[in-house]
Amino acid sequence: MNRHASPSLTAKAIVGGVASSQRHDSAHKHVTGQAVYIDDMPEPAGLLHAYLGLSTVPHGAILSMDLTAVRAAPGVVDVLTGHDMPAANDISPTHRHDEPVLATDKVQFLGQPIFAVIAETREQARRACKLAKVEYAEEPFVTDIRDIDRRAGKLVTPPLTLKRGDAQTAIEAAPRRLKGTMRLGGQDHFYLEGHIAMAIPGEDMDVTLYSSTQHPSEVQHMVAQVLGVPSHAVTVEIRRMGGGFGGKETQGNQFAAIAAVAAKRHGRAVKIRPDRDDDMTATGKRHDFVIDYEVGFDDEGQILGVDYFFAARAGFSADLSGAVTDRALFHCDNTYYYPAVKAQSAPLYTNTVSNTAFRGFGGPQGIVGCERVIDEVAFALGKDPLEIRKRNFYGTTDRNVTPYHQTVEDNIIHRIVAELEASADYAGRRQAIAAFNAGSPVLKRGLALTPVKFGISFTATHFNQAGALVHVYADGSVHLNHGGTEMGQGLYVKIAQVVAEEFQIDIDQVKITATTTAKVPNTSATAASSGTDLNGMAAQAAARTIRQRLTDFAAEKYQVPADQVVFLPNRVRVGNQEIAFGALTQQAYMARVQLSATGFYKTPKIHWDRDKGQGTPFYYFAYGAACAEVEIDTLTGETMVERVDILHETGRSLNKAIDIGQIEGGFIQGMGWLTTEELVWDAKGRLRTHAPSTYKIPLASDRPKIFNVTLADWPEAGEPTIHRSKAVGEPPFCLGVAVFHAISDAVASVADHRLCPRLDAPATPECVLMAVERLNREAGRPA
Repeated sequence: MNRHASPSLTAKAIVGGVASSQRHDSAHKHVTGQAVYIDDMPEPAGLLHAYLGLSTVPHGAILSMDLTAVRAAPGVVDVLTGHDMPAANDISPTHRHDEPVLATDKVQFLGQPIFAVIAETREQARRACKLAKVEYAEEPFVTDIRDIDRRAGKLVTPPLTLKRGDAQTAIEAAPRRLKGTMRLGGQDHFYLEGHIAMAIPGEDMDVTLYSSTQHPSEVQHMVAQVLGVPSHAVTVEIRRMGGGFGGKETQGNQFAAIAAVAAKRHGRAVKIRPDRDDDMTATGKRHDFVIDYEVGFDDEGQILGVDYFFAARAGFSADLSGAVTDRALFHCDNTYYYPAVKAQSAPLYTNTVSNTAFRGFGGPQGIVGCERVIDEVAFALGKDPLEIRKRNFYGTTDRNVTPYHQTVEDNIIHRIVAELEASADYAGRRQAIAAFNAGSPVLKRGLALTPVKFGISFTATHFNQAGALVHVYADGSVHLNHGGTEMGQGLYVKIAQVVAEEFQIDIDQVKITATTTAKVPNTSATAASSGTDLNGMAAQAAARTIRQRLTDFAAEKYQVPADQVVFLPNRVRVGNQEIAFGALTQQAYMARVQLSATGFYKTPKIHWDRDKGQGTPFYYFAYGAACAEVEIDTLTGETMVERVDILHETGRSLNKAIDIGQIEGGFIQGMGWLTTEELVWDAKGRLRTHAPSTYKIPLASDRPKIFNVTLADWPEAGEPTIHRSKAVGEPPFCLGVAVFHAISDAVASVADHRLCPRLDAPATPECVLMAVERLNREAGRPA
């Protein structure tokens, strides 16, 4: 054994440890088309295809369903109805038994799946669906929560109330008070890869599912429930999704269940993939809200009391609406301290598809409502909204208790905003924009700087856990598996970096494997921005267990104290000699040392009592701010985003390249939600915006002309997260609020900022144009 390291071993550090900018592990495959998604997998011999038959009325009893022509259509092997589910016709994720796999007695929205055709080809199944003859006894329906009494409407799940102090007394005693209502639209997930599942039947009760899902364990449990088998009989695997954004947290259950039932029924593999139109029609979206607010404040703009009522279009079933509307309340404070506050939710039943998780999970809706109140106060006092924002910030030693009674201990929003205000030259540009608007009768510019404080953790405490499995093979290569799913966000490469760092080996020595319930059980959804926090800690725990075994083995074999066994880049120093990592693992294997370990992590310190509306639901908060400048055409309502500056906190970033990409993408998605993405139902209950031709996501041409993103990766004190990093999935989405408020600022300029525009979202060209005309009328000017 050489007692001194060779120059080639000592000259360089590991490639791909934490805090290094590594490319996404599948980036080269994404751009070349080599990345394998479920629809790209080789099709098993005898594969059948399923397609959904959808209801054609929004509400009513099913009187008859004649499927004779469907069954007789070319290539059709079978037609499934809800009555064909072996054990349970239910996929409700909250176990409220209100969401059937296939509707049987009644339909509750137009486009609800009522049968599934199983055929030799997908096209045969798709065409056969059109031959069904279904008779309904139609009943009254409601699609828009503005058409009902929002405070007395039917709820799909119990509401929540948060309160601290006596909000109504504080409002009534305040020197100034005002109230208003805001309409906030929903959003379609519009993933690149739609919903899809493929089921392969096995021996006995077994079935293997390839499902495009963010929550493999839930698909496993739901399919087992529908089939009437134990969970161990169902294996769910997913290597990658072409986008998820929350829409694949629960919505994949239906497709997986239908594929599994058909596969077991016929002993053949079955795949189901809806067209984009049917996917958008039949699957849930971001909840749209109507937000009522009343606020009391003083002459300097300090809020003294506030009362919110968040009514949400939940759709026909509970799905995740309770948790989503809860989180809207959790973020109705954003970065602001309320001396007295009351906030209520109302997840309302409507005859529309059941809305579901979407990036931010209700938090963005809470933040938008909160920022509207800030704007209202600013306009009422004739002050810059940024001044009112800063005046109401949470304190660092006092004024730091949230509406849900959690103390904010990691507040850095003062520094975030101060640094962005300076770097973006907010004051100078505010003056320049005023001068531009004074000389421009048609084109008007607006500027806004908005902050974000976003709570990190699942509010359902039991979801804050994760497991991982790490194998070290005799040659020193590493196999990594964990419960997190990869949907393009870079989770896999980050967790691989964590493991590479523990063993001090190059990242190409770590094999990233598909998420599967057969390796790591009882996983939580990859959601709530917690994927890296949870799975990173679990993988680190597993790697450390093996590293400790290697340390103990080396210390015993070479007769040195354990503290003289040091892991260095791709090698291990044992006393005064160095051994290649692979050589040590080979020796350990020959000595029968276990080189496999599981890891587990549960988030500490969190608890939540929903009945009391009190607790510590979040482990920590992530902070950021965005400054946006826009230009609007007052004759057409069209908007152009001129410049955006972002300062966003990531802690000690595990991978700056990935994090910057997430911030940019999240911001654009948030901007799209608030500006162009509009969901429209017609008078017959049909979703009219169900395809790229009618639903407008942001294009490359819609990105800011100047786009500056800076990471606030200061070594601030905080909770001991994985390598002191912070979540970066959902918080950046909320930065898009800056564009919405910049548009509002531009609209306000037509009335010299004397009137609050009270824009609803999304601020489409039509909405902006109507707001301009309304302000002109109120200001006594010709429209």
